[in-house]
This record gives sequence, C-alpha cells and structure tokens, in this order.
Amino acid sequence: MAPKNSSLPDIQATPDTRGIDIDQVGVSDLRYPIQVLDQDGKPFPTVAKIAMSVHLPHHFKGTHMSRFLEVLSEHEGEVTMRTLPIILHDLKDRLDAEEAHIEVAFTYFVTKKAPVSGAPAKVGCDCIFKGTSSATQDDFVLCVTVPVTTLCPCSKEISEYGAHNQRGYVTLEVRPKTKAVGWELILIEDLIEVAERSGSAPVYALLKRTDERFVTMQAYDNPVFVEDVVRNAAAILRADSRVSSFKVTAVNHESIHDHNAFATIVGRVTE
Repeated sequence: MAPKNSSLPDIQATPDTRGIDIDQVGVSDLRYPIQVLDQDGKPFPTVAKIAMSVHLPHHFKGTHMSRFLEVLSEHEGEVTMRTLPIILHDLKDRLDAEEAHIEVAFTYFVTKKAPVSGAPAKVGCDCIFKGTSSATQDDFVLCVTVPVTTLCPCSKEISEYGAHNQRGYVTLEVRPKTKAVGWELILIEDLIEVAERSGSAPVYALLKRTDERFVTMQAYDNPVFVEDVVRNAAAILRADSRVSSFKVTAVNHESIHDHNAFATIVGRVTE
C-alpha cells in the first residue's frame, strides 16, 4: 500500500487524442436528502433523485465524479431556484467546465383540506428543478405534476344519467422571467393551483361522504376534455407576468378505454 502522502496519478486529467467533446458527463439516479422551501419559506425535507453533469472538452480524458458529490454535500441544506445558480457555478469551477447541468426530482407534499368537512391530509406532487449554467447565462425550469379529476363532456351530453370520469395528471414546465439578480419567484403551490383550476375538480387524499358528494357534483358541473385542460392552464400561464415560457401536458388515465388521452401546449409569454 502506498503511503498516504504519496502523489497518486490523476488519469481523468490526462489528454485524450480523439478530438471529440462530450456534451454532458456526470452522475445520475443519485438518491440524496435535501431541503426545499415551502410557500412560507420554511425548510421542507425530502429525498431527491439527482442528475448532475458538465461539458467535457475533447482534450480531457474524463471528469472527476467525486467532485459532483462534494459540491452537492455543501449545498444539501437548501436546494431551490435561489441556490441552483450557486451550485452550478461551483460545479463549473470545481470541474473546470464551461457548462453545467442539474436536475433535482423529488416529491413535494401539500396539506389539503376536504371541501366540506375540512378534514386535512397530505397529497404528493412530483416536482423537478432543472438548471443549466453556460458561459453566458443561467437557466431554470420548474416542473410540477399534479393529479386532477376530469369528467368527459361528451359522456355527460350523450348519457341519460352519469358520465365517465378519470384521474388526470397535469404537468407544468415553467421558465420564470429573469430579474436583475435571479428569476421571478414562482412557487410550487402556484403551479398546483393552476393545474387544479384547469381540471374538473381537485384530487384529495381524505374525503368524507359529504366531501365525496361535493367533489362528484363539482366535477359533473365542470366537464373538460384533455384539450380543455391544457388550454385552461395555458391561458392562466400566458396571463402570469412572472412566466417567460411554458409547456403544459395533460394525461387522462381513461376509465372506459384501453388507452390514455393526452394533449400538450408549448408557449412563450409575450411582453
């Protein structure tokens, strides 16, 4: 065994002669405890699945994978749109890279009260922070997937009683507008509200009989196709002065068909 103070060879830093840049190289599927901030600015602990990468110039043989973990360990106390640029800049500095990327996927829980009884319970939404830092700019995208109830307008119109409904999932990918420092603040809760306003009714974890009656009737009075869901959400996002661009995707897990239905709108907000 070599002495601890001996100089070990750094194979990753040795030259590569093939002359091919690598667009992204790094670590993925890394499960790691982090803290994000809730709407009140309080820490929300969760477990994330993280991918981090950098651009590797053609003259380097490899990158130093351990340095990704070193940077992440230094910032696990808060991973938010406020700290992502710092993490990305640290990655570029530590790995001598011109460009860095990070994706942080996690479950965020919101407490929802049943509409009549007021019984509280938590509903989980899948979220992703996507960050990129190049030589000229930083970029951030907030992605939130929200479960909703949708009731078919056609089924309601042609049936003598009842209508088929299903659980839908609305995924909102939103790029905030840039400010002098950072981006406009868009909360996860803001996007959850957009998604729930776009469907027939929200989804709850806990419902009493009076609540079930309320939600069932709410959905019946507000039928929407999957096309309506994405148009409803796009209209709300287009009117939001904090939004630069967005992508809305709705998927209905059909209850009477052996397939799902989906729709997508990609939009940019004009000044």
